[in-house]
Amino acid sequence: MSEWQDAAWRPRGSVWLIAGAATLAPFMEILDTTIINVSLPNIAGALSASNDEATWTLTSYLVANGIIVPVAGWLGRLIGRKRYFLICIAAFTACSFLCGMATNLEQLVVFRLLQGLFGGGLQPSQQSVILDTFEPSDRGKGFSLVAIAVIFAPIAGPVLGGWITDNYSWRWVFLINVPVGIFAFVSVLQLVEDPPWVQRDRAHLRDIDYGGLGLIALGLGSLQIMLDRGEDADWFSSPQIQLFAMLAAVGIVGGTCWLLLVEKPVVDLRCLKDRNFAVGVLMVSGIGAILYSTNVIIPVMAQQWFGYTALLGGLLLAPGAAVMVPLIPIVARVVLPNIQTRYVIAFGFFVLGCAAAYAYRLTPQLDFWSMATFRAFQTVGLAFLFVPNSTLSYSSLPRSLNADATALYSMFRNISGSVGIAIITALGAERAQVHRAYLSQHLSPYEQSYQDVLERHTQTLQAMGQTPANAHDAAMGLLNQILNKQAAILSYMDLYAYVALTAFCLVPLTLLFRSGVAGRTGR
Repeated sequence: MSEWQDAAWRPRGSVWLIAGAATLAPFMEILDTTIINVSLPNIAGALSASNDEATWTLTSYLVANGIIVPVAGWLGRLIGRKRYFLICIAAFTACSFLCGMATNLEQLVVFRLLQGLFGGGLQPSQQSVILDTFEPSDRGKGFSLVAIAVIFAPIAGPVLGGWITDNYSWRWVFLINVPVGIFAFVSVLQLVEDPPWVQRDRAHLRDIDYGGLGLIALGLGSLQIMLDRGEDADWFSSPQIQLFAMLAAVGIVGGTCWLLLVEKPVVDLRCLKDRNFAVGVLMVSGIGAILYSTNVIIPVMAQQWFGYTALLGGLLLAPGAAVMVPLIPIVARVVLPNIQTRYVIAFGFFVLGCAAAYAYRLTPQLDFWSMATFRAFQTVGLAFLFVPNSTLSYSSLPRSLNADATALYSMFRNISGSVGIAIITALGAERAQVHRAYLSQHLSPYEQSYQDVLERHTQTLQAMGQTPANAHDAAMGLLNQILNKQAAILSYMDLYAYVALTAFCLVPLTLLFRSGVAGRTGR
């Protein structure tokens, strides 16, 4: 009887309205993880805190979010998926309001922690709704909405955050979530429903896996703190980072063993026995690392070395979003139904690698549109990755594992994004030091070209009224700035080379997927 009910079940409302309602809240949550970045200096000044102290508003959110994402599927089964989804939306919205009303840093950190706890359940819940609402042959179209949220929100976040902070107040970075959250809550309440198999899962769930919960919290929480604070603390030279690295290893290794051994784990790792899902998790880890790390490179480079404001630095990502929004539905509707999905994913990584290799042409004289073109080229590859990879990853999983699978999928994407940002930041600092050491060898009294440039700048400054001694010192300072900028540009070229290499290495791994076209049998 239950199998007949499952096969006969269809959502009462329009699948597109349901997908839109389910996507609005995760879009708001992903946007919130990036929108605050450009507002940190303003937050620190307004709340009488240092910049380092203000970054705990980011760390607290990431830690809580990282802990809750992998267990979101279990919480949805325990409470009821729709009910859990609504609780997360309502609490996230309320915490956003409290963040906007915070009067000191301690309050803001606590409210951000709570915001991360409830925000972590939004992405897995959304993907579960998409999986159950759309027929397997149409899931690519449904996941196109997910892809737009995941790619567009991190791009829009810095732009919107810079504009709000410059024109209004940092508090509106949080308060803007309130009307959006209310609308999302009402939409999900009216449109989303739990299918019969989700209701049965809740009825059969009794025991709570406290051991699994504790080890996941220890491992992923410590890992997020290590990744977020490592660069400022000089990584493993810091006893604090060493401690968190050890706790992360204990929690992750111990948690994995625990989840494999207990009868009713908080997260069912059997999802990873499915070949397509296991390969899909590997692919989405690469996508997350590349997406989030490259989102950092261009704005940081533009602000530090080209004098761009936070808003203008964020706008560099906008042309890429304009390319991506129409391209993702085209891939879902035209490409996926006609070409083997694994070949589409391979093509996406190949384009991504070519785009990163093209960005190796960086120069200190780049203009706005040249940098924006680099990013737009990258988003072409991303448009061929998110929807095909999501569709193929879940294609052969049984419905009973959808909740755990979406939680694990989101967790790997988020964690790999944090790892990518940490690696790209550390490599950038290291490569800049290497290039500066090499270039500084040419700043020698025995280098005629250096002496000629120094003399020319000195004479120019003297003509502007400075004394010979002051003009010489000022010319030396100017050349030092030029040296630092050239070293930084060379380091960014190295980073793009690493990104290109990573993307190209993932191309052959896509052949590990089972062959076939998404939405058909025999994938």
